[in-house]
Amino acid sequence: MKCNLKASCTLIFLLLLFCANGLAQERTVTILGKVVEEGTEQPIAFATVMVADNETKKPITGTTTLDDGSFVLETTATNFYIEISFIGFANKTFGQPVADTKNIDLGIIALSEDAQQLEEVVVEGEVSRTEFKLDKRVFNVGKDLSSTGASALDVLNNVPSVNVNIEGQISLRGSQGVQILINGKPSVIASEEGNTLGTITADMIDRVEVITNPSAKYDAEGTSGIINIVIKKEQRKGLNGSVSVNTGAPDAHSIGVSLNRRGEKFNLFSQLGFGLRELPNDTENRNVDLVNNTTILSTGTEFRNETYYNFVLGTDYYINESSVLTLSGNFALELEDQPSTINFSAVDATNTVTSEWLRTEVTEAENPKLQFELQYKKDFKGDEDHNLVFSSLGNFFGKDQSSDFVNTTISGDSNDAEQKTRTDFKESVFTFKLDYTRPFSEKWSLETGAQYVLNDVSNDFEVSDLVGGSFVVDPGLTNVFEFDQNVLGLYTTAAYEGKKWGVKGGVRLEQTDLNTLLATTNETNDQNYTNLFPSFHTSYKFTDRISLQAGYSRRVYRPRLWDLNPFFNIRNNFSIRQGNPGLQPEFTDSYELTSIYILGKASLNFGIYQRYTTDVIERVSIFENNVNTVRPENIGTNNVTGIEFNTKYSPFKWMTLNGDFNYSQFKREGIFNSTVFDFDGNQWSSKVMAKLKLPADFELETIGNYRSRVKTVQGVRNDFLFMDLGLRKNILKGKAVLNLSVRDLFASRINETEIVQTDFEVFSRRLRGTFVAFGFSYGFGKGEAMQYSGQRRRF
Repeated sequence: MKCNLKASCTLIFLLLLFCANGLAQERTVTILGKVVEEGTEQPIAFATVMVADNETKKPITGTTTLDDGSFVLETTATNFYIEISFIGFANKTFGQPVADTKNIDLGIIALSEDAQQLEEVVVEGEVSRTEFKLDKRVFNVGKDLSSTGASALDVLNNVPSVNVNIEGQISLRGSQGVQILINGKPSVIASEEGNTLGTITADMIDRVEVITNPSAKYDAEGTSGIINIVIKKEQRKGLNGSVSVNTGAPDAHSIGVSLNRRGEKFNLFSQLGFGLRELPNDTENRNVDLVNNTTILSTGTEFRNETYYNFVLGTDYYINESSVLTLSGNFALELEDQPSTINFSAVDATNTVTSEWLRTEVTEAENPKLQFELQYKKDFKGDEDHNLVFSSLGNFFGKDQSSDFVNTTISGDSNDAEQKTRTDFKESVFTFKLDYTRPFSEKWSLETGAQYVLNDVSNDFEVSDLVGGSFVVDPGLTNVFEFDQNVLGLYTTAAYEGKKWGVKGGVRLEQTDLNTLLATTNETNDQNYTNLFPSFHTSYKFTDRISLQAGYSRRVYRPRLWDLNPFFNIRNNFSIRQGNPGLQPEFTDSYELTSIYILGKASLNFGIYQRYTTDVIERVSIFENNVNTVRPENIGTNNVTGIEFNTKYSPFKWMTLNGDFNYSQFKREGIFNSTVFDFDGNQWSSKVMAKLKLPADFELETIGNYRSRVKTVQGVRNDFLFMDLGLRKNILKGKAVLNLSVRDLFASRINETEIVQTDFEVFSRRLRGTFVAFGFSYGFGKGEAMQYSGQRRRF
């Protein structure tokens, strides 16, 4: 009995010991605290809190701090230590408490800056660099840009061959019409009608891909090329955002707020913007009739005052690790007011002023705009390079505009008159795209897909003249213009890319169905054509510092709505711009050979290119009764051969120099209305940028631009030289930015054209003037300070 009792007691003791041990193993410990900067005691968001095993030193669990620097995490480990870290700061380590406790409160944890680590970080990713891929030039965004609070527009201005003007219009090699993509796809924030790109920060951009000679994968439309902005794939969980306030002269005031909330399944993003803007434009025109020796002079200032509202809302839904669905929308409203004034003088053959009059304009317009984007992406077997992407992009734009024009005689012959115009404009564009990419190995890959673009436009335009005290519709200037264009595209490309050599070839088939109708007069222009667009690219890497790339592609420029629409603005009824419903598309064969050299702290790009274009669209002046009417026409061929040189050099950590140079020769051949337009010419342009990092965390940037004089089909376009200036100051450890920018510092960006023919001469001069802007931007959470400058005007 005693033996059994002893055995039972032993058994009970062992069971209790086992249970106690099991309970001890399952004991949950809660660790909490708050991380701040030493000295300022500012909270550090997104600092890493790691619990690691004392013996193996391997992580067990971890978390990141919230916006206020606080954190809470749990662990069931029994032999561990705690490490707090954040980039640029010295790590802090805490051992496991000797006494058993359910809660470990570390209190306020102050991290001090690690000067050595900061120096290493800056050096490691300091310089943005350019490298070659098979069919593109890749500009990798380095620390010199991503840490400055700059926007996507600032980044693009640092990319060789790319320029961004004062209105956010982007050009490539000096040519506008470049297509902007986000992660390889059309996007609401990359639409050409707005500069919502200003809401993407440099910190978000991984690289910019410049495709001057696109492969068959891309839309064959356009000859200027493609710029693809690739966003980083890192996940910023929690609430991030930024706010920007800007003011300037002439009046340009705006405020923008951007918010981003990222979780495990959803990423919600939004942007709200409001602004006021005044866009003056000084004009001067001289129309000379050499047959009758009469001249019409006009000078004035055109204003475009705008109030605009912009709202963006979207979400990414991560269905699983390999699938993501994106839905976003953008609504904008622009209210216009155009109080323009033009002074006219009529001069006879004896150089005597026979009449002077004033033409005033009062225009009001409402321009609503709606865009949406739906995209689904699936990665196969966890391989992001093997994927299927479906995307659809819809765009609606409307314009309800009314204008009053009054001519008031000042002296001489009477020119009193009143006119009214009315515009009811509606446009919708829908783009559906399906892309499939399949890598068969590390070297071989295949791309295939389809795209369907539908464009439907209606423009109801009416002109009325005051006759006998009442307004009478002018039937010759009044009509409804209908424009309907559908383009279906199919493509396939195959590529081989080895360590040194690669080749990529493909073909694209596009079928275009275009219909235009002048409803009142029942005039139609129907076009239906199918074209093949082949492409071929190859590259060779001699060393890590020297690469060579060659490519060929066939491109098309389809006449846009305003190339075809015959109606015009009668602001200056002696200088009129019309469209041509009968225009045909122009086709271009493009060849390029480009090289890249990395020489120490300098990168150099040198290339030669040749483009042959048929049915070239040129604007031709038709002169009658001192009225100059400019109208686009298809005039023959253009053969262009050019060279391009880009360089970037950082002689010191505080200085970066960029230079672009482009020179081309062209040969024009064509006939229009029995007039032969055969001539040769050349043109060149250059851009030099200097960026200096000054004491007290200031940055100074200067950009000089020059465009040479060039011969046109009827005259010349004069040269101009201008300079932009920028000054940036980072405050609050880079979370906030003060920015001062001056565009066209010396008001020297003057666009002058001269037309000299046997029976008439025309001179035109336009000056936008100097723009000065000052802005403050602040980023919170892990957001960066952004730039917001509102919607760019479309008309």
